Amino acid sequence: MFRRLRKNGPVLLVPLAWTFVTVAHLGLVARETVVIAHVVMTTIFVVFTAASWSEMRTGVLYAWQVVLLVGTGVTLVGLAALAVAPAYTEPVAVMLSAWMLAPAAAYVYTARNVDADTAPAVYQFAAILSVAGWIVYFCGPLVGLGTTAAVVGLTLVNVGQTAGIANAGYQY
Repeated sequence: MFRRLRKNGPVLLVPLAWTFVTVAHLGLVARETVVIAHVVMTTIFVVFTAASWSEMRTGVLYAWQVVLLVGTGVTLVGLAALAVAPAYTEPVAVMLSAWMLAPAAAYVYTARNVDADTAPAVYQFAAILSVAGWIVYFCGPLVGLGTTAAVVGLTLVNVGQTAGIANAGYQY
């Protein structure tokens, strides 16, 4: 059962996490809820990474082990920033960037290192949407698009990473 949870959990948690981030950007959840969500997410990352450590030491899964390690670290930094800062801070921007771009890099690596029958184009699509989402999210405010850019950027990341993890779950 635990193997099935490790296989299917990310397929549900990735879109849930990005949807939550989007909802938080719209101001629909309290700051305390965001802090609690980060505690829960960090716990899940640590448990998942520890439980999958030996399985993720080789092949394309190694790239994802690195993503989890980097992601857990930046999520802890983001959690600390959210717990003490009243508003959006640079550590939170770094955390969002890491969760947008580290998986994008891992998707590129995965696309280059999987067999053709495991749909590498899906991983390329996931990488492209993750980077496009990052660009829209962080450049949108420069042209006066603020919240609209944030929602569009986060949605691009959500769609891309959900497609990639859903394919990975299916192939696993």
